[in-house]
Amino acid sequence: MGGALATPARIEPLSPADLRWRCDPAALGFATTNDVAPLDRVVGQDRGLAAIAVALEIDDPEYNVFVAGPSGSGRSTAVMGLVKRAASRRPTGSDLCYLHSFDDPYRPILLELPAGQGRTLEHDLDDLVARCRSEVPKVFEGAEYERRRAEALKRTNTERDAAMRELAALADSLGFAVEVTPVGIVSGPLVDGKPLTPERFELLTDERKRQIAEASAQLRAKVDETVATLKRLDREGHEALHAVDRDIAVVAVGQPLDALRSRYAAYPVVLRHLEKIQEDIVERLYEFRSGEEPSAEIELLGAGRPWIRYGVNVAVARQPGEGAPVESEPNPTLANLIGRVDYRASVGAMHTDFRYIRAGALHRANGGYLVLQARDVLTSPYAYEALKRALRDHEVRIENPIEQFAAFPAATLKPEPAPLDVRVVLIGDLLTYTILRRFDPDFARLFKIKSEFTPFVERTPEAMRTYAGFVAKSVRDRSLPPFTAEAVARVVEEGARLVEHRERLAGRLGLIEELIVEAAQRARGEGVPAVRAADVERAVAERRRRGALLEDEMQRAITDGTIAIDTHAKVVGQVLGLSVVDLADYAFARPSRITARTAPGTEGVIDIEREVELSGPTHSKGVLILAGYLRGTYGQRHPLGLSAHLTFEQSYGGVEGDSASSSELLAILSSLADAEVDQGIAVTGSVDQRGRIQAVGAVNEKIEGHFAVCRAQGLTGTQGVVIPASNVRHLMLDHEVVDAVASGTFHVWAIERIDDALELLTGQPAGEPRADGSYPEGTLHARVEAKLSAYAEVLARYARASAGAGAAERH
Repeated sequence: MGGALATPARIEPLSPADLRWRCDPAALGFATTNDVAPLDRVVGQDRGLAAIAVALEIDDPEYNVFVAGPSGSGRSTAVMGLVKRAASRRPTGSDLCYLHSFDDPYRPILLELPAGQGRTLEHDLDDLVARCRSEVPKVFEGAEYERRRAEALKRTNTERDAAMRELAALADSLGFAVEVTPVGIVSGPLVDGKPLTPERFELLTDERKRQIAEASAQLRAKVDETVATLKRLDREGHEALHAVDRDIAVVAVGQPLDALRSRYAAYPVVLRHLEKIQEDIVERLYEFRSGEEPSAEIELLGAGRPWIRYGVNVAVARQPGEGAPVESEPNPTLANLIGRVDYRASVGAMHTDFRYIRAGALHRANGGYLVLQARDVLTSPYAYEALKRALRDHEVRIENPIEQFAAFPAATLKPEPAPLDVRVVLIGDLLTYTILRRFDPDFARLFKIKSEFTPFVERTPEAMRTYAGFVAKSVRDRSLPPFTAEAVARVVEEGARLVEHRERLAGRLGLIEELIVEAAQRARGEGVPAVRAADVERAVAERRRRGALLEDEMQRAITDGTIAIDTHAKVVGQVLGLSVVDLADYAFARPSRITARTAPGTEGVIDIEREVELSGPTHSKGVLILAGYLRGTYGQRHPLGLSAHLTFEQSYGGVEGDSASSSELLAILSSLADAEVDQGIAVTGSVDQRGRIQAVGAVNEKIEGHFAVCRAQGLTGTQGVVIPASNVRHLMLDHEVVDAVASGTFHVWAIERIDDALELLTGQPAGEPRADGSYPEGTLHARVEAKLSAYAEVLARYARASAGAGAAERH
């Protein structure tokens, strides 16, 4: 192991210290997390926190906030902390209540009261109803009521008797008898004090018949007059009795109503409601006087109980002095946002009234703050449009959107809209914010502030102390065993690995907490009192193992030869690139054979992946860039007569990204120079048209992926990975790779130019251009140029021969 390297001396492999940053436990300043104060704030997100603070300070309803950032970055925790502090400095919101509308029962009346007054009014109105139901029947049972009834009827009775006496006197003077019957007043002539029968009437003289007829007509007129008088007296008597009932009822309910009027004199809506209650009690005295409970069927229909309309529905109740409300709605459906009207089933039908109005999150947050997850709002039908409408109109309307699509209109409640004064904070990712900002014309006006949380924080001493505080907080909140300083240091290192940057730490502390919990479980399983670095290391390894099923299967395919990778070979025109497989929760890399075949021609560089539509746009761009390098480097002194075919061997899916463009260029140069490439060295990095090597992503996974293949096939001491020099700061390699580098069995080289990679892979000098643009004899570039010159000569001879053959044919 550790064989000699056939590489130019000026390209040295990276040292183990370059491959991984190590956190010194001693620098943390504690023995275990028992000595660390639990984290009580979000750090490293100063930009995002400042934006939220600005929005909360501005007293403008359109300065709502969208907090953009990755999940687990502390967005929700930070938002709730800032919003609660801001809410504590603002006045408590109002109670929101609904009253029955006696003028239009389908439009309940909104009532706003100071905090705590809603429940007080509810109790007062319930007490009023109880007193009315108890006292009203009693006042109609006393002697005073009977005396007033008799007094009210005295005049009408006197006038009734007088009218009847007058009628009787007239009848007697005319020789008629009158009688009051159930069907009215009837009269008939008398002869000798006896009723005149029809037979006797026929025996009378005509003169006498005429006299009786005239008297009968006179009496009939008087009867009609008397009947009219009696009807008037009946009506007046009924009105007098109703007046007595009304006066008695007013007396019965007057005292409690007057007390409530005095108590709620500052609230005109309550005073109007009390007035309507008094009028309704008078109109429905018969329902109170019975003192009986309605039957179950009648009660289900809402009839027989007029007093249910006198109460109040306290939709939102608050406590005095609690500050402005802060609401976080986890399920922001339309009904949960703007409220709803519930129904009750009774006798085969659905019924509702003002008591079944239910407040939504906007009602509860009125006067304060509402925190919502953007994705939940956007994926809930009608919710986002309703939220915008409420913010735009500064009011909340309880509506049922299904009514818009119903085949037939249905009678339902239309509660009075509630004036809205709320600050909304939407929490989502940056992509969601960008889409809304670009395609929703209302979004920019309603959400004027963007607060952006980054997925990382700078690795400062404060940030490392934050990690220690976060570990201590997780230990406290989850009742975990304490972490040693060494274990915390390993957690901090994993934070750097997650963001692939040794100068930064992951800001997504949710991922760190998962590691903390899993490491603690490992320690518990071992029965140790505190979590050690080894426990964290095993938790990291186990997490990777859980996601490595596909990775292991690909490694098996390489080991058994299904995928042809030989890290001990040397091949012309073939370079090992590194392909990354991203499974969302796990990413890994494996080497891929990139081959090039070159010949004289005019097609230039042909990307087989692109020809069969397996190449993504970024990969196609990378191929065009390397073609530009070839023209700029070798096409200045003679035409570039080249046809080069590039492909990823045994690749059956799409290829995207430009990180293989350096490997593709190296494969072409190897083919042109007829130089063997060491297959134990894999290459990653994009290349520009001047041959400079540029940074790529997933550099740790790529190095570890190639190391796994080399280890399985046997480490030789010459194997390794070539990476861009600008990626060194991103290295946080697995300890096994670092140890192999330390022992000299594996290497990592950092380069800046394509020539460095060319020399590493072939063990031959690339060559520097002379003043005339040529290269020293025997160098790789000289061999490439010679091959291209030969290609150009072949094409020229072919062109001349074709031209001669064409001329001979014409003659």
